[in-house]
Amino acid sequence: MAISRAQMLKELLPGLNALFGLEYDSYQDEAALMYENESSDRSFEEDLKLSGFAQAPVKAEGGAISYDSAQEAYTARYTHETIAMGFALTEEAMEDNLYDSVSARYTKALARAMAYTKQQKAVYPLNNGFSGGAFKTGDGVTLFNTSHTLVSGGTVSNTFSTQADLNETSLENATIQVAGWTDERGLLIAARPRKLIIPANSMFTATRLLDSPGRVGTADNDINAVRSMGVVPDGYAVNHYLTDTNSWYLITDIPNGLKHFTRTPLETSMDGDFDTGNVRYKARERYSFGVSDYLGIFGSSGSS
Repeated sequence: MAISRAQMLKELLPGLNALFGLEYDSYQDEAALMYENESSDRSFEEDLKLSGFAQAPVKAEGGAISYDSAQEAYTARYTHETIAMGFALTEEAMEDNLYDSVSARYTKALARAMAYTKQQKAVYPLNNGFSGGAFKTGDGVTLFNTSHTLVSGGTVSNTFSTQADLNETSLENATIQVAGWTDERGLLIAARPRKLIIPANSMFTATRLLDSPGRVGTADNDINAVRSMGVVPDGYAVNHYLTDTNSWYLITDIPNGLKHFTRTPLETSMDGDFDTGNVRYKARERYSFGVSDYLGIFGSSGSS
């Protein structure tokens, strides 16, 4: 339905001081702080995880050398979605000069709506990645799971068996757990946290944990080991689209973790309808968000 003069009648009145409701600011592109961004020229993308080799054995004198082969662990699939929205102005509204005063504001509102959807899509794996959640990784289990199955037959975990709120102990335990991760064949990998992702409710806790020179909440003269050791070198980032106010996440330095594929960047266009004279505006883009290697992130849903 086109925006008509009747809907914007007050705008035609002289002496109107201001139009409001379309000028709110938006949060920055918070998805960019978590995801690797790649372009795509297909309807979908797939990332294949290979296992690598097992520990090299000792070769006995005169004995034959042992051969190993890499195996396919799993495939992560990204299916791009088309996100689009538009609005229209009537020919009469254009004639009465509503174009100059209203169109620019509605164009800004359209851009804000498109950006909001993108942030919601980006945070979906985190909001729905715990036990009972709908988001699954390429190995068929939830993103944050204590039993990601390895090619070697073992398992690896990127969450706690008992969920914990963000505090000094839980952050240290998560860092220790990340340091003990192995690859698909059971070989230790040099993984470490890089950035802490939190909801707005935890930003004061995160500041105290990462920036205080002494241990948080104690009268001792102990140093803050988290800060002194640079456990989270890139600090923390608030994501305002997280639905669980107690959850927190560690983006690690493992490559090919959280990925965002751009199939078609944001495009805007306008045209006129011959029969009605209405002018239509639209915005459109195609993209996908997902996770290739679940070791790219550690998550806790919090204890409450």
